[in-house]
Parts: sequence; structure tokens; C-alpha cells
Amino acid sequence: MDSSPISCKTLGSLFGVDGKRLQEQYASHLSGFTSWDQAEHAENWLLFPDNIGEYLSIDETSLSQGKLYTVLTNKGAKGKKRALVAIVKGTESESVIKVLHRIKERIRKKVKEVTLDLAPTMARIVKRSFPKAKLVSDRFHVQQLANEGVQEIRIRHRWDAIEQENKEMDLAKEVKKPWVPALLENGYWLHSVINKVNCFILHYRSVLSF
Repeated sequence: MDSSPISCKTLGSLFGVDGKRLQEQYASHLSGFTSWDQAEHAENWLLFPDNIGEYLSIDETSLSQGKLYTVLTNKGAKGKKRALVAIVKGTESESVIKVLHRIKERIRKKVKEVTLDLAPTMARIVKRSFPKAKLVSDRFHVQQLANEGVQEIRIRHRWDAIEQENKEMDLAKEVKKPWVPALLENGYWLHSVINKVNCFILHYRSVLSF
């Protein structure tokens, strides 16, 4: 149960023992939780200094009931064993910095690079905790920001196109002539092109890279 995603109830059924009783025994004795050196503060933070590497990532995540946690990981572990360096309840910079400063300064100064999002809170944590590290913006957050900018421009042009079309239709009505939308060189009219751009953004956002 320490290394595999299996419940006490399932394990009990496999070996013909009471799953509930096994869970109680595991929590009280087999797991070693009562003698764990981080049990006292585990609800608020966990720290694994031995897992630190030269290249780290820091981000916030919601683990349960919408509660946010700040998570620091070693990129060299590639999400596998010994990847977790620290996890702190909340995203308040001073609280996170206080925990990370429990790692010896000489070790923190060996960190060369930390990947983070665009939040100033994360930048403050990294600068204070890893003074020698280069800050690298997470490309997914940069991509999201760029997509939002493109979408904002598209919407503005769409409304401009609709306004222009309305003016042309009103003018055509005044002179009693049918309104015919002007076509672009590619054979489409402006409003149609803008809608196609929106479809492209929605369907291909995940594969865009910068």
C-alpha cells in the first residue's frame, strides 16, 4: 500500500482478511505515521530537502475541497520518485518562503533555474528562496496569455465588422438597393473570416506553441 494505488478493503478481500481492521492496523502501526518526523506539521507543509535539484518547478494547485497549495518539484525526477521537494498549504509568499528557508542556504544557492507561472507571488518566493536561480516563465501560462490577447483582438474586430455591416445595410435600405457584403480577395466576407479565426483558436489551442 506504500507504493501501489490499492485500498485496504481491496487488499483485505484478496487475502481473506477484514479490510476495515487492516486499515486500522495499517494507520496505527504498519504505516509508521505515528513516528513520522513530519506528522506534526504535515497538514500545513511537507519538506523533502534531499529531493532538491538544480532545475525546479513551482506552481499552485488545488488538492481537496478547493484548497490551494504551493508545490515545488524537481524537474530532473520527471514526475517520478523523489520529484516532490515541498508542498505548502496556501499561496501566501511569506508562509512558503518560511518553509523553504528550512533548506540550508548553501543548497538553495545551487539551484540554477526555476520554472513558474506569471504570478508575482511565485516570483517573490523564488527570488527570496533561490537567489542564484534563473526565473523561467511556464510556456503554458505564456501561451494562455497570448491566446487571451488574440481572442480580445478578434472580438474587437468582430464588433467593428458588425457595426460596419449594419451601416452598409442601413445605407442600402435608404437607397432601396439590396445589400451585398463586400468580399475579400480570398472569396470570404470579413465577418466569416473572423468567425473562422475563432474556430481555429478553440480547436487548435492545445497544439499552439511559442
